[in-house]
Amino acid sequence: MVTPIENRAAVTQNHCVPFVPDAVDRRLLRLLQEDAGRTLRELGELVGLSPSAVQRRIRGYRAAGVVAREVAVLDPAALGPTTLAVVLVTLDHESAEHHAAFRTRMRHEPRVQQCYDLAGQWDYVVVLVTDSLAECRALSDRLFLGDGNVRRYDTLPVLDPVKTGLTVPLPEP
Repeated sequence: MVTPIENRAAVTQNHCVPFVPDAVDRRLLRLLQEDAGRTLRELGELVGLSPSAVQRRIRGYRAAGVVAREVAVLDPAALGPTTLAVVLVTLDHESAEHHAAFRTRMRHEPRVQQCYDLAGQWDYVVVLVTDSLAECRALSDRLFLGDGNVRRYDTLPVLDPVKTGLTVPLPEP
């Protein structure tokens, strides 16, 4: 038997129909964004479903592409000294080929935590995570100064990460 969420997932995948969460979906998705390590039983108690119903919904979210992946969020302070920096980048050439090369380089550098294509005066914003300010400078120089297509870059060390996260706000019912 196909549950409503699994049916919505199949429709979403095959026909590009957007996933429309109900009130239970929104609550469950909020809880998963807060802590995906909760047990099915705990999640079920919080949303009023059985563990098996929660599991079916989560399976449906994955099939629909709503849950893209589940990761462990590490506390940088627990791992030793960490330096975050935001880098604003402007490319010299605007061709699709040059942008593709830049994006590929950013995706393959493990110390690039995030990279966003921007509208406006800057082409990209890149978030770097390194062990020290000196390493951050060396990485910035290697990634951006060594690239003949980078016209300008400004590296801004982060003094204090006020808020971090990747949660997507979900509308209230």
